Amino acid sequence: MRRMGRRSLVLGAASTVAALMTAGDAVAARGPASPPHRRRRRADTGELRGVWIATVANLDWPSAPGLSAAAQEAELIAHLDRAVALKLNAVVLQVRPSADALWPSSYEPWAECLTGVQGKDPGWDPLGTAVREAHARGLELHAWFNPYRVANHTDPSRLVASHPARQHPDWVLPYGGKLYYNPGLPEVREFVQDAMLDAVSRYAVDAVHWDDYFYPYPVAGQVFDDDAAYEEYGEDFATKAAWRRDNTDRLVRETAERIKEVRSGVRFGISPFGVWRNASTDPLGSDTAAGVQTYDDLHADTRKWVKEGWIDYICPQLYWNIGFAAADYAKLLPWWAETVRGTGVGLYIGEALYKAGDPAQPAAWQDPAELSRHLDLASGHPEAGGHVFFSAKQVKADPIGAMARVVADHYRTRARTPH
Repeated sequence: MRRMGRRSLVLGAASTVAALMTAGDAVAARGPASPPHRRRRRADTGELRGVWIATVANLDWPSAPGLSAAAQEAELIAHLDRAVALKLNAVVLQVRPSADALWPSSYEPWAECLTGVQGKDPGWDPLGTAVREAHARGLELHAWFNPYRVANHTDPSRLVASHPARQHPDWVLPYGGKLYYNPGLPEVREFVQDAMLDAVSRYAVDAVHWDDYFYPYPVAGQVFDDDAAYEEYGEDFATKAAWRRDNTDRLVRETAERIKEVRSGVRFGISPFGVWRNASTDPLGSDTAAGVQTYDDLHADTRKWVKEGWIDYICPQLYWNIGFAAADYAKLLPWWAETVRGTGVGLYIGEALYKAGDPAQPAAWQDPAELSRHLDLASGHPEAGGHVFFSAKQVKADPIGAMARVVADHYRTRARTPH
């Protein structure tokens, strides 16, 4: 997705909010900045304003493994308070980063990011606390799960002995320096759904959220060795690629159906890599020349999920600047708007806040106004119902004031979420 959590091309008492507001302080210092011509979404439609809080490898939270329960909770509350201060209305908290859990799961061990030891009870319930405290602040809590990633290494012996991947070694494949559950096995698809829906059954989450990891991103010179599963289950498909896409389709469709059975009103959203297919590959594709296409490389037919209405919202990761040759934000935004038009599926745009001010990024990302211009463009597409920013660490640091600029230009009052 974003570093570690996705590819870049590739969430006690509240702390004093004033001490937390790096971006908020900058907004106050700048004062009014919204030009009079800037269009606003109509108040009655709602607008999603979200932030991803990544837990894998302690990317955003907790700031380090092994903190006390009180310290972890205080950091979590700080992220929620900061979201409120910046007039956001949703947090997307990663609760199943690597086939483990940030709640007392009936299926999988406690996440390593909490204590530094997979399977060790952290002494509190992070997901339960997050849901309660988010709702108390008027924030939605979208529970972010990674269906198939087992570990960011390839040594099963490093997993806790009770881990399902060790109990069922035939479910697991190494690839690209990581371990994955094999999406081609029906028993795997059933298990990962059970593991995720355990959280939905226990907590009043507002949405189930997935990112861009389905089949893994291609790694040069390596093979995802699912030949045996293809031989057993793929006889009705002309190619392995078609079989793999059907496996992913089944996971999406079945999960959508089961969410409704487990808890009424919980939405299902997916945040894929931003390019379905390039137009040079498929006339229905976008005017891009991206090196990755979700349909072909991740075996994820994201456009189909929208057209079939299997999901409630899609949040494509449009992690490129306006004018970027291979994948221009200004070309991808209207493509996605057209894709969702008339489907009833919500469209929220994933924004690469982490690129703002990064000297390794193109010059456009050194301009604090780049992200604000993204929201300007989106205001001209009524299908675009909001934005989600990656990620919480950058929301806090905001090194060049890009988030502060977004807030000053677009989030001067609070907004309800769309439904």
